[in-house]
Amino acid sequence: MKLKEDMNPLLLQVFRSVVWVYSVITFIPWYFFSGAGTNLDRARRIKARTVSGHPAGPYRAINSQQKLVAWLHPGVDTLDKMFEHAAGRFPQRDCLGTREVLSEEDELQPNGKVFKKVILGNYNWLSYAEAYEAAKCFGSGLAALGQRPQCNIAIFCETRAEWIVAAQACFMYNFPLVTLYATLGPMAIAHGLNETEVTHIITSKDLLQSRLKAILCDVPRLRYIIVVDSKPTSWPDIPRGIMVLNMDAVKEMGSRPDNKHTTYTQPQSSDIAVIMYTSGSTGIPKGVMISHGNIIAGITGMAERIPDLNETDTYIGYLPLAHVLELSAELVCISHGCRIGYSSPQTLADQSTKIKKGSKGDTSVLKPTLMAAVPEIMDRIYKNVMTKVEEMSKLQKTLFVLAYNYKMEQISKGYSTPLCDSLVFKRVRALLGGNTRVLLSGGAPLSAATQRFMNICLCCPVGQGYGLTETCGAGTISEVWDYSTGRVGAPLVCSEITLKDWEEGGYYSTDKPNPRGEILIGGPNVTMGYYKNEAKNREDFYVDENGQRWFCTGDIGEFHPDGCLKIIDRKKDLVKLQAGEYVSLGKVEAVLKNCPLIDNICAYANSDQSYVISFVVPNHKQLMALAEQMQVRGTWEEICNNSQMEKEVLRIITEAAISAKLERFEIPKKIRLSSEPWTPETGLVTDAFKLKRKELKTHYQEDIERMYGGK
Repeated sequence: MKLKEDMNPLLLQVFRSVVWVYSVITFIPWYFFSGAGTNLDRARRIKARTVSGHPAGPYRAINSQQKLVAWLHPGVDTLDKMFEHAAGRFPQRDCLGTREVLSEEDELQPNGKVFKKVILGNYNWLSYAEAYEAAKCFGSGLAALGQRPQCNIAIFCETRAEWIVAAQACFMYNFPLVTLYATLGPMAIAHGLNETEVTHIITSKDLLQSRLKAILCDVPRLRYIIVVDSKPTSWPDIPRGIMVLNMDAVKEMGSRPDNKHTTYTQPQSSDIAVIMYTSGSTGIPKGVMISHGNIIAGITGMAERIPDLNETDTYIGYLPLAHVLELSAELVCISHGCRIGYSSPQTLADQSTKIKKGSKGDTSVLKPTLMAAVPEIMDRIYKNVMTKVEEMSKLQKTLFVLAYNYKMEQISKGYSTPLCDSLVFKRVRALLGGNTRVLLSGGAPLSAATQRFMNICLCCPVGQGYGLTETCGAGTISEVWDYSTGRVGAPLVCSEITLKDWEEGGYYSTDKPNPRGEILIGGPNVTMGYYKNEAKNREDFYVDENGQRWFCTGDIGEFHPDGCLKIIDRKKDLVKLQAGEYVSLGKVEAVLKNCPLIDNICAYANSDQSYVISFVVPNHKQLMALAEQMQVRGTWEEICNNSQMEKEVLRIITEAAISAKLERFEIPKKIRLSSEPWTPETGLVTDAFKLKRKELKTHYQEDIERMYGGK
């Protein structure tokens, strides 16, 4: 979407004339030297086609029409072999990096709250050879503590170098790794640990004290807790029968000659590598069984979509490693000898909440070339930058808007704008370190406005991907030279996609102009199913007559003529209103999230009602400015509960919905402003910030009754 050009029409015409002359003079030499013609051909080519000739598919990538790809290197079909292969090829290269903490201090905020701030130093690196040796010693130490092959072991830890070292140790010694989100509730954590019957768990000092300690008595089989931090060494208040050890002590135990040279059973490709508990949007978390072969296939498909991926790349890791997107992205990097520097959402950028003013965030120090992000984080960057643009002087704002619109026009034709990039967007690009060449988006749909903003202001392509835990995060990823928005690209070389008719929603593979239906993903990346849940396995997975395994996603998609997929709906998000109209709640939310007043939104509808309602987490800065304009005073909570503010926000949302061409019945008729943000800690969203509709409905039940005219 173009930004509004608020300037004198005559001056605007002069500017456009100058730009036209500049473009004409520079176009021919730039076109040939930049390789723009090749990129345009790549963007326009057919990327996938149906192998059956039927519009329902299955669709495969052009370069895997005959056979789906299952591994990167012949014979490297398990994760321990992959790590050994990387360590052999890149022994002295940096592998895992952690920033040194120079100092910590408490900072008093104007509202009386105290925030912990840190000053961080440089990154300290483990080489590939050192990381491999550390994993080998740690795995040997776990075996000395009684951990047995094909017996589950849990990791409950923040994203950090020790997580990957521990995981590689488990892959090496064939210990299936149970992963749990750090933000899961106590009952969900205990459920995962008990269901998988773990006796050993790897965790951090903070999580042991804040989350695990309270439920240890509810996990009767637990015998060993291995803490990845080096201090403290004594742990009071731990129930009898449970031993707590530091990771260094376990590695030391494993490095002893009598333990280190003990023979161990290497995993087979079909053995379970990970049991990944998903913090799903409904019910208790399900454990997805992922084999070594599944992950190898998934990362092979992902790696093929990142051009020129090699050992000179640097990746920044900060999303939860218990999420399939982050784990797959890091394993892709390890398989190609890249270095991974660790961060967290609180220390990512110079302006992040834990970074002391005047000191550097992680992206400024690491300067990553590769990064994965969930749409929630990219939406925040987009809104923060656009808010700063609004605060610029008229001249600065005009220059930014003109440059933005000019670049949007150019990239839609497949052209780059080096002058704009260096003169106008350099400071925005510096937010992520200045060197980012590929940004991978996954976990939830990314709005077209945010994707286009990232392309323009961060000067790098956004590879929007689509996959699920059940498919190792692999399904599709858009190619870097495809600058279209709203699509998730063609199937990866490891997977194929079929569209299944869904009569209730009115989606058929025979639809014109594009075939539509429920997305079914097949291939060697489709996982083994849910742990101890045969009923759900029969419902969601099946094997066809050729022995191919398939997963039924519940998402609705359509294939475009070039073989790219677009997600258009979700079966669970579709609600039929009283008058018979179908409303896609996800579509309503995706459109309205671009409104500057909204930080998050959940649309809701009852089938026995005639209209949609919404719960809205407003943007603090925007709502306070609106309150001042309307002369409404009070605390943040009072302003959110003010009926006058509610009506005004609804009016603005309605305008945004109309301009985005939502149907009349799709536009929320009533809203509830929430003074509390929705975070994984509140239990209202998942770790990937997907809405938990069931929990949100329970949380706002009184408001639902009020907005629908109940008691």
